[in-house]
Amino acid sequence: MSWKLDGTYFENCNCQFACPCSVTSFAAPGTEERCQVVLMYHVDRGEIDGVDVSGLGVAVVADTPAQMVQGGWRLGLIIDEKASDQQAEKLGMVFGGQAGGPIGNLAPLVGEVLGMERAPIEYHNGGRRHGVKIGGDIEIEVEDYVPEGQPEPTRLQGVNHPSGSTITIARPTRSRIKAFGMEFHNEGRSAFSAPFSWSA
Repeated sequence: MSWKLDGTYFENCNCQFACPCSVTSFAAPGTEERCQVVLMYHVDRGEIDGVDVSGLGVAVVADTPAQMVQGGWRLGLIIDEKASDQQAEKLGMVFGGQAGGPIGNLAPLVGEVLGMERAPIEYHNGGRRHGVKIGGDIEIEVEDYVPEGQPEPTRLQGVNHPSGSTITIARPTRSRIKAFGMEFHNEGRSAFSAPFSWSA
C-alpha cells in the first residue's frame, strides 16, 4: 500500500503550557498524571492506495501515561462522517498505524484501541486560529502564540513529533472533549499546530 497526505493539524492536551512530551521529543513526562490529548488532522490533499481522501478529517483521541514512551496508550479514532466506507477504511488504516508512516511508528505504544467512530467534523483553519467541532461532544479552538512585539508565532524546530519536525506553540481558547467514555476540558492548557505532509 502506498499513500500520501498533506494538510494541517492541531492538538490540545491537558499539560501545562507547553507540553514537555512534545518539547523534548517524548524524553520528558507530561505535567499531569495522565496525558489526555486530541490530535485533529484535516487532509487538504490525499490519496491512500488509489483512494482520494481529500477534504476529510480524522481526530485521534488518546489517554496515555505521563511518560508516553512507557506505552499502554488508550487510543480511539473519529473519522469524518462525509467519508465513504472505503475512504473511512483507508483513513482508519493510516491513522490507526497499520499502514506505516508516522502514526505507524507509534503503534507499539498503543495498549488498547478504544474504537473507530464516525461523526460530523466541522474543521476551520483561519491563519493563526484553528478549531473543530465534532458532533455535539467535542469542540476545540486554539490560537497560535505570538509573543508581544513579534510578527510571527513561536515555533519548536527539530522535534521528533508525528506531525512534523517543526510545530507552532498555541493556546487553547476553548476545549470540551467527550469521547470513548472519557471526558476532559483542556482550555488554557497546551496546544500545538502545524502543516503536515506524510507518505509511505
